[in-house]
Amino acid sequence: MRMIFVNLPVRDVEASKAFFAALGFGHNPDFSDETAACIVIDENVFVMVMTHDKFRTFIKGEISDAHKATEVLTCLSADSREEVDSLLAKAMAAGGKPWLPAIDMGPMYGVSFQDPDGHVWEVMHMDMSGEAAA
Repeated sequence: MRMIFVNLPVRDVEASKAFFAALGFGHNPDFSDETAACIVIDENVFVMVMTHDKFRTFIKGEISDAHKATEVLTCLSADSREEVDSLLAKAMAAGGKPWLPAIDMGPMYGVSFQDPDGHVWEVMHMDMSGEAAA
């Protein structure tokens, strides 16, 4: 079994935990402390949010300011168009900001937003049945 850990620098670990909890994601306290938190997106998908000082111990160079430059796009799949819209609404209500307009390409529908630290998240539904709503 392969797992993925997305590591993100954040200004406030507790605020990041609250943001991701508002999106419906879990938290694993076994891999968390005052400098980092393990956010559980799915069974094998995790986001490690870390203070800038902690994040610096894992990198060379400077930390990108995600409000000024896009360092990565993290895309999550969704089971339906409704789930895409619901996750966007939760993100906005929790302090996220809209990023690009929604895309609707028949079988592929998605939205994007920035978390409070400026990291870009996409949420996509891909209907492979050939019966996508227009």
